[in-house]
Amino acid sequence: MAVGLESPEKYQNSQGFCFLWKSLFMENYVVYINYSEKFDKYYIGQTQDFPSRIILHNQGLVKSTSPYVPWTNVLLIEKSSRSEAMILEKKLKNLNRVRLIAFIEKYK
Repeated sequence: MAVGLESPEKYQNSQGFCFLWKSLFMENYVVYINYSEKFDKYYIGQTQDFPSRIILHNQGLVKSTSPYVPWTNVLLIEKSSRSEAMILEKKLKNLNRVRLIAFIEKYK
């Protein structure tokens, strides 16, 4: 299942979304693709608590992404276990930019 979110404001400032997120996804993991428009850079990660994770990225508290803030989410893909999420994350990180963009467009 792929879930696309247009802007971080939807989950950073909305209590309703955070409640919805926890009720739908907290037992599962998600692989996420974030995009920094300012630097034209993609970041791929996996987590069980995406709303908290993107806030950390946008506050500059994640060392590898702090130089490229702000981040916007372009794709979320739900996985039923951490091992499945890690496998997909690794595959996505091995794609070149053209193939990554094609993947995003296909599953948006």
